[in-house]
Amino acid sequence: MTRKIIIDTDPGQDDAVAILLALASPEDIDVLGIVAVAGNVSLAQNARNALKVVELSGRSDVPVYAGCERPMRRHLVTAEHVHGDTGLNGPGLPEPKIKLKKQHGVDYLIETLLAHEPGTITLCTLGPLTNIAMALVKAPEIAPRIKEIVMMGGAYFEVGNITPAAEFNIYVDPEAADVVMRSGIPIVMAPLDATHMILTTHDRLEKIDAIGNKAGKAVAQMLAFSGRFDLQKYGTNGAPLHDPCVIAYLIKPELFEGRHINVTIETASELTMGMTVADYWGVTGRAKNVTFLRSGRAEGLYQLLIERLARLP
Repeated sequence: MTRKIIIDTDPGQDDAVAILLALASPEDIDVLGIVAVAGNVSLAQNARNALKVVELSGRSDVPVYAGCERPMRRHLVTAEHVHGDTGLNGPGLPEPKIKLKKQHGVDYLIETLLAHEPGTITLCTLGPLTNIAMALVKAPEIAPRIKEIVMMGGAYFEVGNITPAAEFNIYVDPEAADVVMRSGIPIVMAPLDATHMILTTHDRLEKIDAIGNKAGKAVAQMLAFSGRFDLQKYGTNGAPLHDPCVIAYLIKPELFEGRHINVTIETASELTMGMTVADYWGVTGRAKNVTFLRSGRAEGLYQLLIERLARLP
């Protein structure tokens, strides 16, 4: 069955790849809309990037909205050191011709969830959870209507990538993540533990580039740019590919393994702010609220990605 989704994102090279994978998979995924959030770079730049990616995909029918320009309680932390000053450095994508929708992204989320049958829309979050949390605070009645939240964020065994204790998406807005974790909505978390197994090696980049279309070449250039930071940081033979794991999970969940556990967000300690305290071994007795993906199969994911990117212009 085709799954209806809304993508909440802060593009970001890996976000862009995730969006392209979703838009190239209409038999599996019906993208109702895309909502930008502040994260990797500013909201305005992330929204512009989302428009560029939609145009690159040839799916200009998909509406794009701008959501929240800052976290719920904190100053915005960004990641130009990874993604470049535009957030999407690498390919020289043209300025988009399509325009943002005028409605605020949070209001779009609420309106769309209320307009559809309960349990028919999945939220795919690729960035900080500010928009989702604000929608839940503004309209708590949407929570039982959401089929599932599939999110990239968090870590347990890999711990952190922006601080020693925290993954970037959660760290940027830990209060928002806390709201979402406590919402009672079914959640699937693709943490660093899984995404650090999905390495973009030189051979895989070459295969993506060899697709030969605009999308393939742009993706190869994006990942070559953003990957340089992680290659130096981790000293591995490839850089982790984070956000496409969300979309790959929807299409082929068998590519991942994990378990249903409790995840709680640290919001009080500056030392461990934004840590996803994952009770993977069940020692706390706290209610299970997250399907936590511990591992992923890289070869199958890249096969899927290359097959789907080849469909695009």
